[in-house]
Amino acid sequence: MFKEYDPIEDKMFNIIDDKGVVVNKKWMPKLSDEQIVKAYKDMLFARTADLQIVSYQRQGRIYTYPPNYGQEAIAGAVGAIMRDEDWLVPAFREMGAYLAKGVTLKEIFLYFMGYEDGSLFKGAKNILPMSVPIASQYLHAAGIGYEIKYNKKDQVVYAFVGDGGTSEGDFHEALNFAGVWNVPVVFIVQNNQYGISTPFKVQTASKNIAIKSVAYGIEGIKVDGNDYFAMYAAVENVTKLAKEGKGPFLIEAVTYRKGAHTTSDDPTKYRTKEEEEDWDKKDPLDRLRAFLIAKKLWTVKEEEKLVSQYKKEVDRQFEEAENYPAYPLDDAFQFLYEEMPDDLKKQKFEHEKFLQWKETRK
Repeated sequence: MFKEYDPIEDKMFNIIDDKGVVVNKKWMPKLSDEQIVKAYKDMLFARTADLQIVSYQRQGRIYTYPPNYGQEAIAGAVGAIMRDEDWLVPAFREMGAYLAKGVTLKEIFLYFMGYEDGSLFKGAKNILPMSVPIASQYLHAAGIGYEIKYNKKDQVVYAFVGDGGTSEGDFHEALNFAGVWNVPVVFIVQNNQYGISTPFKVQTASKNIAIKSVAYGIEGIKVDGNDYFAMYAAVENVTKLAKEGKGPFLIEAVTYRKGAHTTSDDPTKYRTKEEEEDWDKKDPLDRLRAFLIAKKLWTVKEEEKLVSQYKKEVDRQFEEAENYPAYPLDDAFQFLYEEMPDDLKKQKFEHEKFLQWKETRK
């Protein structure tokens, strides 16, 4: 795979085209019809939930949120391959992988409502919390990989970051250490074309991100991140090799962030409608849906019914999160120091004043 799709030659690995037609039968993964339908349903659920969360935020019912819209195939493919014992080291745009790991929507909601409990992940094994300090999680992934190799465990680490994260020193340090240690880590870069508002073309002089693997002596590949089958095949291939002691690996998943960077962002300030329309033609759900319809495994009517059910489930879990007990104010201040310093006491006093003012506004 790596010789055939050499990042030095800037080749991109894909299996289906924008219409959902298989154009690369050689690498088509061996998936049953049931597995493919499930993959689509999982991606559809993630998108439905994602769109509803943005709606909740616009209603003032949840805080700032980073949409996953348009990037569902990447996390979906990893989620379908990842086992309970494997490690998930996420950034913050991998909802499908979170759900596959056993994280609940309610926990995701709680996190974005400001609850520490949103990172407990009671039903998920071997997963780190969302990482807001960009690319720092890559170093954590390399360290976990070292422990796995040292103790000869049958585990693989899947670590995510966005294209903007490749400009951080942590990204390069992690790849360097992982390469030296030869650890079982799959580094996945979701290249959604923008580091917040900075376009990819001005982030690096490299012809792609996958080529950065060469400098660290590891294998890398550039994949069509909106092609579920290509992502599945690439992740499946490197997972097998990582288990055999031939990892780490770097996957550049080329995609597009169809929504805003976060709900505090306005993408119309830095990208054109024409660009968005061009990327709409590569939408991951549209492509997989077209494949399924052509095989008579799916219908639009079936999807409408399912989306209606999904919306009710998302609302149910959101209402549970909204009715969660209030976050104790003392918990936000009391456990940082043995004895609370004056500046923290002042912050607490100011916040209490704000809460009192807020109460009078009701």
